[in-house]
Amino acid sequence: MAQKVSLETVVSAVDHGRRLDQTLSAEFSDYSRNRIKGWIESGLVTIDGKTVTVPKTEVLEGQHLVIEAEIEDDTRFEPQDIPLNIVYQDDDILVIDKPAGLVVHPGAGCKDQTVLNAVLFHFPETQNVPRAGIVHRLDKDTSGLMVIARNVEAQNRLVKAISRHEVVREYEAFVCGHMTAGGIVDKPIGRHPRIRTCMAVVPEGYGKEAVTHYRVLEKFRAHTRLRLRLETGRTHQIRVHMSYINHGLVGDQQYGETGRRVRGASPEFSRYLATFPRQALHAVKLGLVHPVTGESLEFESPIPEDMRELLEQLRVDNELHPDEIVWS
Repeated sequence: MAQKVSLETVVSAVDHGRRLDQTLSAEFSDYSRNRIKGWIESGLVTIDGKTVTVPKTEVLEGQHLVIEAEIEDDTRFEPQDIPLNIVYQDDDILVIDKPAGLVVHPGAGCKDQTVLNAVLFHFPETQNVPRAGIVHRLDKDTSGLMVIARNVEAQNRLVKAISRHEVVREYEAFVCGHMTAGGIVDKPIGRHPRIRTCMAVVPEGYGKEAVTHYRVLEKFRAHTRLRLRLETGRTHQIRVHMSYINHGLVGDQQYGETGRRVRGASPEFSRYLATFPRQALHAVKLGLVHPVTGESLEFESPIPEDMRELLEQLRVDNELHPDEIVWS
């Protein structure tokens, strides 16, 4: 059974005048440039509704690019015996608690050893489901809850529920800076204008809608523990939005404040913060209506050991410096 691939994007200002195959390869990095070039030459790509078959066609800002293609079975990924922490399963869906360090889907620079390969091994029937039933992702170094479909019907309904913002996804994070209150970041996200591997808040019309709600759980003198809820699910959304409001995540090498020192901190605490191995972000809650039975389901996952240790370190630093705020 072939996988259907349906992708679309709008050309940003930074891609104006770029080749079509280069633009699509940068936007959809899960697929190789050769594969995308083949799709273009086969007439499976449109620009503003018109089929284009020349990969080097220059694209213009604001144009609507669409790919409608299929991937045959012989290009599917291999099952691999990788452990999964399964929180819930039935005939239609799985809920897993993903550890930090595990990639969700193969792509550029990571061809296997992913959640997808593990799902194919433990649940062979998902070979008949596009992307082995994966309907949303977590970054490699983000831990926590994910839902995965075991059949096409469940997948289609979950995708629609996510697009209608009917799936509840909440996270815990530790960010740099002392925050006094929660709020909402409602800013579009698109490709970074200079760093193609990063995302960024961009002007209206240049990216996709992105809305993040956040509230304060615990305050420290130079950091804050947050609970966040996504309305949308853009790439790196929480990390980009928190960086945009000058409260990047602890340990985030792409968007965070990893090089900034905390005044008065002990050398041990400073080293601990500087070497925290990942962004301090965990998908703590997942709520959804079961795509087949209609039952309301809710799952929670406590923050993992590395974030619990970070919490204790922050509390100790706070006790050593009571009533002091050094970074707002």
